[in-house]
This record gives sequence, structure tokens and C-alpha cells, in this order.
Amino acid sequence: MAGEANGMLIKDDPVNAFLDYDAVAVASAASGPLAGLSVAVKDIFDVAGYPTGCGSPIKRAESPVHTASAPIVQRVLDAGAAFAGKTHTDELAFSLNGQNMHTGTPVNIRAPGRIPGGSSSGSAAATAAGLCDFAIGSDTGGSVRAPASYCGLFGIRPSHGRLPLQRTMKLAPSFDVPGYFADDAAIFARVAAVFLGPDEKRFALSRLVRTTDAFALLMGEGEAAALAPAEKRVADHFDGAKDVTLAPDGLDAWYWVFRHLQALEAWQEHGAWIERHDPVMTPGVRERFEFGKTVSTDDQARAEAARQVIRDRLDKLVGEDGVLMLPSVPSIAPLCDIGADALQAFRERALAILCISGLSGLPQVSLPLATFEGCPLGISLIGPRGSDRALVEFGVAIAEAG
Repeated sequence: MAGEANGMLIKDDPVNAFLDYDAVAVASAASGPLAGLSVAVKDIFDVAGYPTGCGSPIKRAESPVHTASAPIVQRVLDAGAAFAGKTHTDELAFSLNGQNMHTGTPVNIRAPGRIPGGSSSGSAAATAAGLCDFAIGSDTGGSVRAPASYCGLFGIRPSHGRLPLQRTMKLAPSFDVPGYFADDAAIFARVAAVFLGPDEKRFALSRLVRTTDAFALLMGEGEAAALAPAEKRVADHFDGAKDVTLAPDGLDAWYWVFRHLQALEAWQEHGAWIERHDPVMTPGVRERFEFGKTVSTDDQARAEAARQVIRDRLDKLVGEDGVLMLPSVPSIAPLCDIGADALQAFRERALAILCISGLSGLPQVSLPLATFEGCPLGISLIGPRGSDRALVEFGVAIAEAG
């Protein structure tokens, strides 16, 4: 088990990844496919013996101590994984940054002075620091894929609806999925067998599509050059790659479809609570929620119609055998002290890439195959709906081929 632990819980946390809850041992199976591995859990999932704080001091104070764990957490415990602790998240999981004014910013040891990414910030930071063997996070807009890229980890956003989300804080239900991080390809594959379960049918992934408009959103020529060897590494597993423009109307238009729907759902889930408590929130978080209040029924109808067109287009592009290749995010992790305007501009650019999987509901893996200016930069693969295990196995094969 990675890290120095006290029983099943981490004793030392030099990267501020874990919550300061009273240590309560959580039972797990004595044997199983994940025996010998430790797991950290984002603090939006219930874990027996702990409250669920959701990155908010008010939510933490309101939460009971739970008597049962979220099914996706229980799944890995029943497979023998040992619980290492609950990890930091942005407030109500509505951020890509990992900077929570109430709990601080977990340290990204792979990119010193840069954000770990959110909202699964603690889970990513803990995995990168070797404090756990794998960690559970969630991904609504990119909260596994972005931190995976920033921290040099393997990460997956599964097919929407594949995995249970009971006993988990909702953000935007038509986008919410649980996901996980690993720092080792073999562990990433080993956890997939339990976390994801088997695919319902066999997928022979044999056709690679390079998404030219997603690569066009890289911040500059330096990032493109850094990703070029990773692109070749992926293409070498196929008979070349076909260039395709995903969004005829531009990925910026897709971003706005995503933003309207996500913000509306987030306000529907949390707006009444926000208005009742009037919480002090990290800059940007409250504003994102309140934007959802302004989304009209006409905006919603247009966005829902556009999402269906996007889903149909991407299902047709990938078919049963296709894989989309794209950058995970536009660049390496932003600096912790970057200005608010620059950080928001980067967030919007990132979401124009990240929204592709979210709007389509297709699975996406981020692979730590590149670096730029000494910091990690991920490349991603999107596969057919339900091809999650096949996609993980393909990604692992690419990573292990070196």
C-alpha cells in the first residue's frame, strides 16, 4: 500500500490532499483483486463513518456521519482496497482549479507552483504524491481529466450512466460520472476490472480519428510540439490517423451548449441551498452557480436540441471501432498565482475541449504521455459508448509500449 498509513488511514499528508476528519477505519475485504492497494475518496462520496463535506464548511457541518458508503466506493472496498482517507474538493465540485478558500490548494508535486486541477484536486494530488495507489474522483465538466493531465496521471471519465451515483453529491446529473486516477499503467488496468466491470460487448478499436479543432485549441506551438511524439505513439497502434473537424459550428459553440446545461442543472440542484445560506465561496464558484439561474427555458431547449445533434454526430464518427484522439487540456497546469481573468480564459478554453466527452456521454481516458516546460501534459482517447474497459486496455497498451 502506497504512503505511510496509520491502520488504513494516511498518517502524513505533505501535499494537503486529505480532509482533517477524525480517523475512522473503514472495513474492506481481506482478499480480492484490489488487495494490497489503497484508495483515497473525493469528499462528495459517502464513506461509512464519515460526513460528506463537498468542499463546503456549511455542508460539512450539516452532514451526518454516514452509516454506509456510496456503491462505487463499496465496490472497491469489497474487492480488497484499503481506505486511505477522504480528499479535498472544490466547493460543491464546481471548479476546474482545485483552489478552495476554505481548505487551501493541494500541492501538485509534478508541477511545482501550479494548480492541481479540480474539482477532484485532493484525489489527484494524493495519487501523484504516492499517498495512495489510486483515488476516486468525479467528472462533470473535466474534474478527472484535467487534474490527470496537470498531475501526470492516468484518469478516466466513464460512459455516462455506466456507474452508480447513489450516495454521491449531484452537481449536474446529465453530466455527472465517477472516475478514478492511477499513477501506474498496470494499476490503472487492475482497478478498471473492478471499478468499471466488463464491457457489455466486445469492441475492436481499430480506427483513429485526430480531432483537428481540439488540437487547434492548444495554447501554442510549444504544446503542439510537446504532444507530437505522444500523437505518433498513439497512431503507431493504428494504421495512421484520419483528420476530422468535430464541430462544424466551432467548439466554442459546443462549450456554450455545455455551459448552459451544466449551469442550469447545478442551480436546480443547489440554488435553493445557496439562497438559504448565502455562503462565502471561492471567487468564481458562486458566479458559476448563479449563471445557471439566468438560463431560460428557451436557452435550455436550444441547448438540449444541440446536445442531441452533437451526440448523434460523435456516435456516427466513432461507430463501433473508432477512437478520437485529442489533447486533454490546452496546456500544462496554470500557475497558482495566475490572475482571475487569465484563469477564467484558460478554463473556458479547456472546457471547449473537455465538453466533447461530456456532451456526447462517451468514455475518455487521459494518458500521461507528454511534458512541456518540465510539467505533465496529457493526451486523450475517446471511444464508443460502453467501450470503457477496451479503451483503458488500449490506453495502457500504448503507455506500456513506451
